[in-house]
Amino acid sequence: MPHSHEPCFSVRLAQTADDLRAAQRLRYAVFVDELGGGGAMVDHAQRLERDRFDPYFDHMLLLDEALPTEDQVVGVYRLLRCDQAARVGQFYSEDEYDLSVLKTSGRRLLELGRSCLQRDYRGGIGMFHLWNSLAAYVAEHQVEILFGVASFHGTDVDALAGPLSLLHHGHLAPPDLRVRARAPHFAVMDRIAPDVLDRRAAVLEIPSLIKAYLRLGGFVGEGAWIDHEFNTIDVCLVLDTARMSDRQRAIYTKGVGG
Repeated sequence: MPHSHEPCFSVRLAQTADDLRAAQRLRYAVFVDELGGGGAMVDHAQRLERDRFDPYFDHMLLLDEALPTEDQVVGVYRLLRCDQAARVGQFYSEDEYDLSVLKTSGRRLLELGRSCLQRDYRGGIGMFHLWNSLAAYVAEHQVEILFGVASFHGTDVDALAGPLSLLHHGHLAPPDLRVRARAPHFAVMDRIAPDVLDRRAAVLEIPSLIKAYLRLGGFVGEGAWIDHEFNTIDVCLVLDTARMSDRQRAIYTKGVGG
């Protein structure tokens, strides 16, 4: 791995204001510094990426306990259950997607977001530790459907015609899970016909987090959403735990080596 020590990973939910600030600091480094994102509540002086939803979410933290205390948060995941969304009045991704089909399903929902790892920890086993803890959280809260937006960098839809078309043709959600991007930032994903699509090139352009959801049996909603504030093109991923195969469930619950 790129860092110079053997990491000592643990995962827990944020419990204090300091925990939340540590998560927001990591999010600033990734979403603002690296990806050029912004937002009304971003605190550039303190280098915190935050928004009005933060107080309502559970923040899952990946820690490397081999580091000094103030530097230990090296990965984060933001989680919002139905009961928490009821308090804030909406899910985060409802600004981008019509979630009616999920909200009227009578099933227990969990929204995932702001997933990121510090640069040195990408491509290693850190993400598996987060997945493992997420699986335990899902079991504890009896969650049935997981969903959330995941992003491509940049806002040029034509430049991403290949991967967006591949997602549409191969992974479009069935009608009972098919959320839909909202106007006016809706972008058609079906941009290249299947018979002329360079599938190999398209796969290489799909971010690893999206690929991970697809390996678990995840689907994408109808249409992408162009997020000018965050400098991304978003797709909404939906994962129905009841549809997961035993093999997919093993990847998700065992994490490392699955």
